[in-house]
Amino acid sequence: MRKTILYTCTALLMFTVSCSDDFLERPPLDDVSEETFWKTEEDLYKAVNGIYSQLPAEGFIYDDGSSDNAHAQYPWESKATVISAGSIITADDAGWGYEDKRRCNYFLENADAVENADPDLLNRYKAEVRFVRAYSYFRMMCKFGAVPLVTRTLEINEVDIPRTPREEVLDFIVTELEDIAEILPVTYPGGKPHEKGRITRGAALALKARAHLYEGQWQEAVDAAQKVMDLGIYDLFKLDAESDINLEDNYSHWVDFDDEQDKQNFRLGLRSYETLFHEEYEGNSEVILDRQRIAQIDDNFLNTYLPPGTIGGWSSVTPTQELVNSYNSYKTGEPVILPAPEQRAEWYNSGDPAFEEEFRNRDPRLYATVMFPGAPWNAIEDGFVFEWVQGASNMSQTGYNFRKLVDPKIYRENIGNYANVILLRYAEVLLTYAEAKNELSGPDTGIYDVLDDIRERAGMPSVDRNLYNTQEKLREVIRNERRVELALEGHRYMDIRRWQIAPVVMKNIKNLKNTIAQDRVWEDKLYLMPVPQSQMDLSEGVLEQNPGY
Repeated sequence: MRKTILYTCTALLMFTVSCSDDFLERPPLDDVSEETFWKTEEDLYKAVNGIYSQLPAEGFIYDDGSSDNAHAQYPWESKATVISAGSIITADDAGWGYEDKRRCNYFLENADAVENADPDLLNRYKAEVRFVRAYSYFRMMCKFGAVPLVTRTLEINEVDIPRTPREEVLDFIVTELEDIAEILPVTYPGGKPHEKGRITRGAALALKARAHLYEGQWQEAVDAAQKVMDLGIYDLFKLDAESDINLEDNYSHWVDFDDEQDKQNFRLGLRSYETLFHEEYEGNSEVILDRQRIAQIDDNFLNTYLPPGTIGGWSSVTPTQELVNSYNSYKTGEPVILPAPEQRAEWYNSGDPAFEEEFRNRDPRLYATVMFPGAPWNAIEDGFVFEWVQGASNMSQTGYNFRKLVDPKIYRENIGNYANVILLRYAEVLLTYAEAKNELSGPDTGIYDVLDDIRERAGMPSVDRNLYNTQEKLREVIRNERRVELALEGHRYMDIRRWQIAPVVMKNIKNLKNTIAQDRVWEDKLYLMPVPQSQMDLSEGVLEQNPGY
């Protein structure tokens, strides 16, 4: 098979059951009983693979839709619409769930029942499962704060489990990740049961670095990120040539190139950034952990959620003007001078060529991330140029669509998108290191170096070390770099909360015509999501609600 590891929830339904003399005592053929399972290493293998399916997938795009980066226009797809509008209520569920944790706990309680299992392999399997559980608790803690910390399978009538203090949940997460980082291998050689794509030491350390960063634990975040960097196996993904179809895109219309070398620098920066998420390059040097997909069985829906209706998409999550504004000048690396919204609308409505000037000479990541009016993309179809069709079915409400994470091969070959979804990548680790180190002790060479590495990969100029020479000035550079580099990967939701800028940035969003795309209201209660009322009722009053709901 093309994929190296099968993540499927149905794995436990595929096992062979033993025979019995009495037909009435035979276990059902579509079920697994305690008597027939937890017997062999193969059982362990299948159980662990089933748990991998509990890792998050492309749903993180809705976390950006809950932020100032994007607009999630369909409330039936996610809670991002009501979260971003500030209208979420206790009847809504923003991600409270224990199914994945229950599966992990069940495995950890029963895995030792397999006799004659290789102890090192068993220990590694447990570490993989503990990572999935820690990841799940981390995501839930980020949304709700204190949550019930359950590390065993509960009885059916155990519903009165109170919320565990947030500090204890955090301590559990980082302690687990630190412990399993010592157990998990740095890499896997391949072949069953050591397939590439399994959870590694780097994944545990990278998630630990993220957790410390989100908590403002700067030294711990620096240390964890440094450990990932010291592994020496990850690097920013770079291409050294464009495909023939990509060469058809005319970026000379959008960028004033100095010479051929300048043009190549821009184009390879754009292509390196956009293709690291495509199926053709999955498992590249930048990937620390991805949620893997099985061809012809387990496709992702990014090619449906993100493109416009004109090419079969739904425009479920679309860029805001504020995200577009954050991409700096390709020529200088500095912020660009932007037209007033009223002026932009006037130019757009009248078809004035001045409208295009806003999109000239911008960070290559803008062209790799956002479809804006006039943007070319021949890889989708010959001669494709994005056009915003306002008000039509499945079209953007902001005037923009996302190009990032959309795999153009799917259109060319008329197939499903089975690209793995990246959950942890090296660029994030470098940005974690840069932010935490700057907050800890201010600018230094190491911070500038990692920022320059990220910008160089994207084709952007280095950071001006003379201009951005204080902690405050460099902080703004790092925050903007996180925004553009990690756009649509789910980080912005927490970034605006931990930086406490949400009250400022979560404002009404408007489209290219300067009319309202979504009304937004911020209240400080939105720093945390409400505990679903259904869970409050189920707990017989034991669970306490977050303030303001």
